[in-house]
Amino acid sequence: MKKAYRASLLRFDAAGLPVFDEDGLLVVAPDSTGRQRVLDAGSHADVSQRHAGAHTTHLPGRILAPGFVDMHVHYPQTDIIGAPAAGLLPWLENYTFPAESRFADPAHSRVVADVFFDELLRNGVTTSLTFATSHVASVDAFFESAQRRQLRMITGKVLQDRNSPDGVRDDTEQSLVDTEALIRKWHNVDRLGYAITPRFAPTSTDAQMRGAGELAAKYGDTWIQSHVAENRDEVKWARELYPKSRSYLDVYADFGLLRERAVYAHCIYLDDTDRALMHETRTAAAVSPTSNLFLGSGFFDFGAADRLEQPYGLASDVGGGTSFSPFHTMLAAYYVGREGQTKTGLSIAPSRLWWHHTGGAARSLGLDGVVGNLQPGCEADFLVLNPSATPLLARKTSLANNLEELLFAMIVLGDDRLVERTVISQAG
Repeated sequence: MKKAYRASLLRFDAAGLPVFDEDGLLVVAPDSTGRQRVLDAGSHADVSQRHAGAHTTHLPGRILAPGFVDMHVHYPQTDIIGAPAAGLLPWLENYTFPAESRFADPAHSRVVADVFFDELLRNGVTTSLTFATSHVASVDAFFESAQRRQLRMITGKVLQDRNSPDGVRDDTEQSLVDTEALIRKWHNVDRLGYAITPRFAPTSTDAQMRGAGELAAKYGDTWIQSHVAENRDEVKWARELYPKSRSYLDVYADFGLLRERAVYAHCIYLDDTDRALMHETRTAAAVSPTSNLFLGSGFFDFGAADRLEQPYGLASDVGGGTSFSPFHTMLAAYYVGREGQTKTGLSIAPSRLWWHHTGGAARSLGLDGVVGNLQPGCEADFLVLNPSATPLLARKTSLANNLEELLFAMIVLGDDRLVERTVISQAG
């Protein structure tokens, strides 16, 4: 049965440019599997003529927008948001690893997974590429909760067989056996996807990295996720451990871990050769500005990434990141663009920020045309936004003279209150 929603409508064209209908109509209908997909979208005057019999829900004063896509987030770190530390490596030692060791317990994993998904949906995030922990129980709990909610979600067991404390360090051979078993159990089941997940090169032996690369080649439609070049001390450490590699990024290349659907968080301390390699291999960066600012890691160079066509999307990186809110992430990205590595500063258009957290992030994940947009054929994950959710937001959005001003007002002043409803592409 077709359903239609009448409100203002935000979506993006193939070039990532915004398309906005002040009085729009979004029509969704089940596909052959029963999954709700976008059937039509555009101005109410045009679209309504093609779907006269559709049941229409009228949402005056609201904006329909694609669900947000979070390129990099750690669900087991939900409870350590805002933990104070001198930098990345002390933060891992003092907070992250102790918290993650608790995920050997399936019951604890299930509780945190449910809290995590509640927070994502409350903030309008409908798809995420997510770290679990080194424990199989953490992966099963994540997928079980996502499957119940019919979400499109991706995660994987963390691989870390060295330079890690008891409780999170795994065994090389068993870690690879477990990874393959989890791929066979969960990958492409309903809306779920598996990500082969070395934590980062310094915490995996050559044997584990080699095994990860072999699994990535064997299961070519899986994802790969890790971290690279987040922090100067980390970069120095990787150089000491892998002196023969040209760069930190090249460590992953040497093990066959750069390809489409490979995503590396942070990518701050890269050079143009690295960025060109990411472009050539279609490997994407997950830009995590609230985390980078909070941990004092540095600034992603948006200007260089755009110049060399390095694929990237935005990410919360909870718990190093300080908020699940995409609005907070987009605002932090704006700050980083203005204050980062480019000599003159880069003012990123609000619509471009929004694209990199929706359709652009989906494209970087190899999910272009599946999620992150409201064009025909996309799965019907979308948000009902209330631009009058708070008194100040209502006043500011009413004064907007154009779309960029409207989007920027919501980025600067928005939070979970702006997301009135998160709609998931349900089956059946």
